[in-house]
Amino acid sequence: MTFGEQLLDVASTRGRLCAGIDPHPSLLTAWGLPVSVAGLEEFSKICTEAFADTVALIKPQVAFYEVFGSAGFAILEHMMAALRAQGALIVADAKRGDIGSTMAAYAAAWLESDSPLCADAVTVSPFLGYGSLAPALELAEKNSRGVFVLAATSNPEGQAIQSCINTQGATISQQIVDAVAADNAQHQIAGNIGVVIGATLSDTPELKNLRGPILMPGVGAQGASAKDVSELAQGIEHLVFPNMSRGILLDGPNVADLRKRIAFEAQNFPGFPR
Repeated sequence: MTFGEQLLDVASTRGRLCAGIDPHPSLLTAWGLPVSVAGLEEFSKICTEAFADTVALIKPQVAFYEVFGSAGFAILEHMMAALRAQGALIVADAKRGDIGSTMAAYAAAWLESDSPLCADAVTVSPFLGYGSLAPALELAEKNSRGVFVLAATSNPEGQAIQSCINTQGATISQQIVDAVAADNAQHQIAGNIGVVIGATLSDTPELKNLRGPILMPGVGAQGASAKDVSELAQGIEHLVFPNMSRGILLDGPNVADLRKRIAFEAQNFPGFPR
């Protein structure tokens, strides 16, 4: 199966909620944990216990592990392996973007089977040109892993670029979505390439031809609701995976409380029978 098909398959029983793992210093402190490698490790263990068998898609924010250097990456590697072992799919939120051999190295780090950091998917930035992502897109197709391409983010700085009109009369965001749709056209159900679309946006690219998964951050603490997601996803609801991070994590550190919150939020984003 493609990554998209794998994701739909898991979501059919677990729902479409994507749970973010963001060990921000303020969250570590709120959980009574030290802002240290030991605190990061305990935070990650709690998230693993709460999320591994309950959530379809889990999105660790790589930066909060990277800040602790090699020790942080070791914790991330162990956590991702433990989550995947219980059936969850992992999208590493690394937002990588470069050209040539450097992009190929990033792709291998996150999408190659023998890499310690291998995830089911990775987020990438196309703003050096969509073609610069070719090494990641090709490896995703080869290994049936996923790539989520930033297309329409909700931060004002992003909109200043993404809403610009190209020479064909389309926004940059629409150009990216259309390029992803063209890459996914070879697949009947859902391909390996997805996009990131902010749930807080009032105006988004046309998505109906995408034929790939849509990661939609901004639900919960950032202000978007299940209703907002539904309005943005009309006709393609089965492909949309709304992301919640702080909206769930603020209920920690008790595992039972986290699982209760996940169950409550997931009912707003049911999966579809396969």
